Amino acid sequence: MKILGIDPGLDRTGWAVLEKDGAAPPKLAASGLIHTPKNTPLEKRLAAIYDGLSALVNAHSPDEAAIEEVFFSKRADTQANTTHARGVILLACEKGGVPISAYNPKLIKKTVSGSGAAEKRQMQRVVQLTLNLPAAPEPDDVADAMAAALCHLRLAPVARAIAKAGAAVKGRV
Repeated sequence: MKILGIDPGLDRTGWAVLEKDGAAPPKLAASGLIHTPKNTPLEKRLAAIYDGLSALVNAHSPDEAAIEEVFFSKRADTQANTTHARGVILLACEKGGVPISAYNPKLIKKTVSGSGAAEKRQMQRVVQLTLNLPAAPEPDDVADAMAAALCHLRLAPVARAIAKAGAAVKGRV
């Protein structure tokens, strides 16, 4: 199974593709950053994010995607820009036929590190150890994308089992 993890942002969108085969630990297949220059008009930046994500979906053919939900900050302009970026990311996944799940940052931190209040450096170290990387992943946008994918690998099977059990119970009623 291939999971595309995404940390949305207008300036920097982090992404990572993890592969998981049966009971073997997950492995990092690829990762990177989609960067859009600040002086570029919004619509061109959004198009670059969409094109970049579409190319990733075509190149890696992920089975599913996991995206970090928007963290509500005090800066409305930053929040709005991230929301715009997230919208084109969702569109790229939808157009590419990749089911996407969203996870809030605290849930990702808790699922991956055991603490919903984990600091960036702590998360980078846990991701490094979990994926057996030679160094902590940089920048933090890429590490966050890896963490979103790891969170999905851990939680999605449980969600599927619950949905299946619920469907079975519903069929009996």
